[in-house]
Amino acid sequence: MPQLNMVQAINLALREEMARDNRLVVLGEDVGRDGGVFRVTEGLFEQFGGERVMDTPLSESAIAGAAIGMAVCGMRPVAEIQFMGFIYAAFDQLVAHAARIRTRSRGRFTCPLVIRTPYGGGIKAPELHEESTEALFCHVPGLKVVVPSGPYSAKGLLLAAIRDPDPVLFLEPTRLYRLVKEEVPEGDYTLPLGTARIVRQGGAVTVAAWGSMLQRTIQAVEGYDAEVIDPMTLAPFDWETLLASVRKTGRLVIVHEAPLTCGLGAEIAATVAEEAILHLRGPVLRVTAPDVPVPLARLMDRYLPSPERIRAAVEEVLAY
Repeated sequence: MPQLNMVQAINLALREEMARDNRLVVLGEDVGRDGGVFRVTEGLFEQFGGERVMDTPLSESAIAGAAIGMAVCGMRPVAEIQFMGFIYAAFDQLVAHAARIRTRSRGRFTCPLVIRTPYGGGIKAPELHEESTEALFCHVPGLKVVVPSGPYSAKGLLLAAIRDPDPVLFLEPTRLYRLVKEEVPEGDYTLPLGTARIVRQGGAVTVAAWGSMLQRTIQAVEGYDAEVIDPMTLAPFDWETLLASVRKTGRLVIVHEAPLTCGLGAEIAATVAEEAILHLRGPVLRVTAPDVPVPLARLMDRYLPSPERIRAAVEEVLAY
C-alpha cells in the first residue's frame, strides 16, 4: 500500500473519481496547467483536458456561482478557493444559494458541490493565507463542513463529499499537506460524513481536536489517560460519539486554531453542558488562538495552540 502525503492523497481521490464519473469537473484559480498553488491538482489537466479541469478568473464569487449552476444542472463540480481567507467573497453564493437550493426548490433540486480550500496556520504566510474561520460556515444550515486530519482520511472524506447530494466545504489543513505520510489504499473507499473517530482510547479526559491540531494534541497527551476524538465532519457534528466519551471520562478539553470567541469549541461546550453536565467532574476547557487577527510569521508560534498549552489544559482539568 503506498505511503502518501495529503497532497498526493487528495490528488489520487480526484484522479480516480474523475475516471469513474464523467460528470466530475474541477475548477479554480491555477488548478489547470499549473496544478494549483500547492500542486494538489497536478497532472489532472493533462489527463482529462481543459473541458474538465478549468482555470478560472481571480473571482471567488464567480467560481462558487458557476459551480453552483453546474451542480444544480446535474454535474459534480469540485471548486478550489486558493486560500480560506479568499472565500469571503463567495460567502453570499454559498449561504444564500448553495445551502438553500434543496429547501428553496422543495426538494426538486440539489446542489452536489464540493468547495476545496486550504485553511489554517503554520506555514508562516501572511494573514489571509492562514485563516481558520470554519465556525462561520458551521452556522449555515444546509452546508456540510469537513476537515481531514491526515492523508488516509483526506481521500476517504473527499470521495464521500463528492458523492454527497448536498454542498460540502472541504477544509484542507495547509500545515499537513506534506508534513505526514500514511498508507492510503488505491481504489475506492469512503469515510461517512457526520461520523467522528476515536483516535486514542482513554478513561480520564476527552480531548477533541481537528485538522492540524490533532497531531499536536496526540503529542501533548502522551503519558496521560486521555481519549482523543477527531470529529472529521464539523457540520453535521457527531454528538453521539463525543457525548459517549465525555460521559465515560467526565472531562473535556477542546482544541482548535480558530479564535476563542464563538469558535466551534463554544458550541461543543454548550451542547455538553446541556446533554452531559451531570457527568462532568470539572469545567470544559478550550485551547484556541486568541481573539486577534492572524499575525505575521514571527508571532505564529505564539498564536497557534501549542502542545505545552494543550498539556496544561489537560493537567488543569485532571486536577478536579
